[in-house]
Amino acid sequence: MIVFDLICQSAGHRFEGWFASSEAFAEQQRRGLVDCPHCGTTAVAKAPMAPSVPRKGNQLPVPAQSSPVAAGLPPEALAVMEKLAKLQAEALKQSRWVGEDFAEASRAIHYGERAAEPIHGQATLEEAKDLLEEGVAVMPLPFPVVPPDQAN
Repeated sequence: MIVFDLICQSAGHRFEGWFASSEAFAEQQRRGLVDCPHCGTTAVAKAPMAPSVPRKGNQLPVPAQSSPVAAGLPPEALAVMEKLAKLQAEALKQSRWVGEDFAEASRAIHYGERAAEPIHGQATLEEAKDLLEEGVAVMPLPFPVVPPDQAN
């Protein structure tokens, strides 16, 4: 099945039509079987449609009101989440991925054993607790990060 955005040429009403193929639409239109559900005219044409372009796997989704993630959330919360995602993305551009060496690299920076720089990576909950107990300033990121070697 294929869905077409259709428009009635007499009043400009827009609506959808489902057809087995493009040829099936053309045949039904030729026979006068496609009509506007609003005014009944058979002067109907395909309306321009935007292509559906899938998001890359390493891009964060922007929650939409109709998505399950956004269901029931107030618009203000969605705006905060979107802003937070953008801020995280900008911060990560200025930070270096250290992967599973995060705890070790954080300690080395904290104790002056290596030059200070913004880093991000992976740590277990236990490693993160140990770092905080040592006074190393770390925090979890609000949104998951795809390691560079897994990004497409």
